[in-house]
Amino acid sequence: MIDLSQDYFALFGLPRRYRIDTKALDEAYRSLQSAVHPDRFVNAGETERRLSMQSSARVNEAYRALRDPVDRAQYLLSLQGIDAPAETDNALPFEFLEEQLERREAVEQAQATSDDATLEALLVEVRRDIDERDAALAEVLDDEQDWESARASVRELRFLHRLAADVDRAAADLDP
Repeated sequence: MIDLSQDYFALFGLPRRYRIDTKALDEAYRSLQSAVHPDRFVNAGETERRLSMQSSARVNEAYRALRDPVDRAQYLLSLQGIDAPAETDNALPFEFLEEQLERREAVEQAQATSDDATLEALLVEVRRDIDERDAALAEVLDDEQDWESARASVRELRFLHRLAADVDRAAADLDP
């Protein structure tokens, strides 16, 4: 079984960094899941079956957290004792929020007029912003280790990911 006290990075044998080798993560996940999956322990004793289920759940939880960039950043911050999505401190810069509000209004307008081209352009624009903020976040987390700046960047990145998903849904709703 696995050591349940290991952090997610150690579990997969990866360095504790925002920039990770996703192929190595995928390979480590498959290998670990193969070793601990409950199907392998069907005929084992109760304790081994329970440990297998716990190990498998931990591997799945760790994989999901490290596979998603926003969740990975949040996890890195949590390892530093920082709660990125704290309910009591969710303020974002006014300019950022204003820009996102304008984008949301453009999405609503495009939906109302069935303007697929505008939705596609908005999606490209939001994804470009995501890529830029992702690169900046990697620098702040891995190179500068400026945890407080990273905390604010994670909240912005999460917001942009939600916006991209909303724009994508709006565009899909227009398709016949």
